[in-house]
Amino acid sequence: MRITPVAYDHPDAAKLTDLVQLEYAERYGGEGDVTPLDPGMFSPPGGLFLIAYDERDRPVATGGWRAMDENGENYRDGDAELKRMFVIREARRQGLSRRILALLEEDAREAGRLRMVLETGTKQPEAMALYESSGYTLTEKFGVYRHEPDSRCYAKPLR
Repeated sequence: MRITPVAYDHPDAAKLTDLVQLEYAERYGGEGDVTPLDPGMFSPPGGLFLIAYDERDRPVATGGWRAMDENGENYRDGDAELKRMFVIREARRQGLSRRILALLEEDAREAGRLRMVLETGTKQPEAMALYESSGYTLTEKFGVYRHEPDSRCYAKPLR
């Protein structure tokens, strides 16, 4: 497996983003995650988007972070927010999420961000288990889904 940075609007990123949106819709109903995202949010030094490719050069996993600061949605100055962490079903349970997560944390730390934050939900127990086992703890809710009962927000200091 190789993990490489790409633009958020790269065709492989768009393909995997469509798949993760379908999975969100299956688990929660509706149209998926409606958080407004712009490709520029994932451009260094204020963000990064990664894709993992398998040995046949197929895109199998994604993850990104974007810089967020205090904005009325309960973010704090210095936050780096994880977005679009996803592994296709056939490539799960191989440690890809942990590898991508570690690379994103390292990049956000080097960019001067203070904590990594993320929002997931109760219908994604495997995601909650990954984050909890990686040192993340529940924090006050933030972002678009901060008022949703199924929303769970996590944070981890980067310093």
